[in-house]
This record gives sequence, C-alpha cells and structure tokens, in this order.
Amino acid sequence: MEVRLAECAGFCFGVKRAVDTVYEQIKMGKTIYTYGLIVHNDEVVKDLTEKGVRVIETKEELLDLKEGSVIIRAHGVAEEIYRILEERNLEVIDATCPFVKRIHKIVEKASMEGEHIIIIGNAGHPEVEGIMGWCKGPVTVLESIEKAENFAGDSCVRYCVVAQTTFNYNKFHSMVEIFKKRMYNISVVNTICNATEDRQRAAKALATEADAMIVIGGKHSSNTQKLYEICSEECANTYFIQTLDDLHLELPKAARLVGVTAGASTPNKLIEEVQNYVRVNF
Repeated sequence: MEVRLAECAGFCFGVKRAVDTVYEQIKMGKTIYTYGLIVHNDEVVKDLTEKGVRVIETKEELLDLKEGSVIIRAHGVAEEIYRILEERNLEVIDATCPFVKRIHKIVEKASMEGEHIIIIGNAGHPEVEGIMGWCKGPVTVLESIEKAENFAGDSCVRYCVVAQTTFNYNKFHSMVEIFKKRMYNISVVNTICNATEDRQRAAKALATEADAMIVIGGKHSSNTQKLYEICSEECANTYFIQTLDDLHLELPKAARLVGVTAGASTPNKLIEEVQNYVRVNF
C-alpha cells in the first residue's frame, strides 16, 4: 500500500512566521502573551503554554494587563485592539499574516469611500472578526451559497467583496457569480491566499485517486475543515484527525493508496508521524 502526501500540506508562510515569532521571543526571556490562539492547532498551543506563553482571550483581559509583550496572532485583530495596546503602553509584536493585513487595508479604504463590505467567510472566526474591526461602515458576513442567494442587495449601494484567506476557493467564486448575475454594483477582490488555493487543489487531486484520505489539523482550523470538505466530496473514506491518537482507520480491503494532507497550522513533525504510522501498521 502506498502512502502519499499531498503536494502542498502543512505550515503556510503566515503560520510559520507567527509561530517562529513566538519561539524567538521565548528565547529572549520575556513575559509573553498572545491575543487569542497564535494558530488553531492544539499541539502547538500546548507546547507554547508549557514554555510559559499565556493566551489573552478577551478585550477585558487585555485592559487588565499592566506589563508584558503581546503578540498579535496570525489571524489578525481589529483596529481597536491596537489602540488599547498603545494606550496601555505594552510592547506589541505583530505576527499578523501579511495576506490578512492586506484585507484590513482593502476594507478600511473601501468602507471609508462609502462601500458596503461583504466578507465571504465564517462568522465568528477570529480572522473574520478582525477584518470586521477595520470596516468603517456597513459590513455583512456570508458563509454559504444559500446565504448569498438570500442576500437582499440594493442596486443603489456600492459593495466591496473580499474573502477570508482560508475560504473554499470554488465556493467563493460560486457566491460571487450570484452577485454578478443580480447586477449588483460590486467590486470583488479575491483575498484567498495562494497557499490556501494550492492546498485545496492538491488535496482534491490526491483525493480523486486515493482509496482513503487522512486530513490532519486542529478542530477549530477553518482551512483544515475546508480540506476535509473537499476530500470528502472526492473520497468516501476520509478521516479528520488532530493527533496520531485520533487515527482509527477502517481501510477498504482493496486499498492501494492512502492520501495524507494537512491544514496550514499543522507541524511537519505530526505529518511525518502519521505517514510513518500508516506505513508500518496497515
């Protein structure tokens, strides 16, 4: 049986940059906080916690902070958080993914020019919450084709459409087509990052060939969930795991190819462990 890793899998540029930033700061012996989870991977967060890194979950906790260094997570934060950090005179180390930063600038400019912002993404996700925090006017979050179809647009309003960086590439384009067919006055900026597109394409290509697919990533990771959706559409035997302990495969007897892919916040070490385990035990 062959075990094959998708052409693109694991840490993306933005996540690696954020995680590396935290480890660099640890070496300097600082009191370190991250505003929210630095990435959506329990194993990474657990290791950082064991090394003394503390997570601030709310704005209220931030307001109570009197000293220390605060690292902004890869997902980014609202403009208000930067203002609070400045007012409290705390050291800020910004590890926001540059692709997310770009969206902040786009929506800030467009909303200041009077455009209604439409974010195609998952409501409540920290990246989406951060993007909303840079909008200066009306903003709507849509996460499904059904919601796009039910969106009651106004022909007199100008809309600016952006996407969460980890959103499903094909679904984004389907939702944009709905808006275009209705002749809304829209400008569309495809802000899905290249790493997301590459991972989704590679996962789909492998899943079409595989007898079973293993998708590795955090349960709260949006990009990993999208990979699981895509693989499930192509391969009936698709498994979503966070760690090696979750791996309970029921492979078809005639299985010849097991595909492996991983979300952008999954460490290479874990990916290798899963591949080796499957090779030895199945």
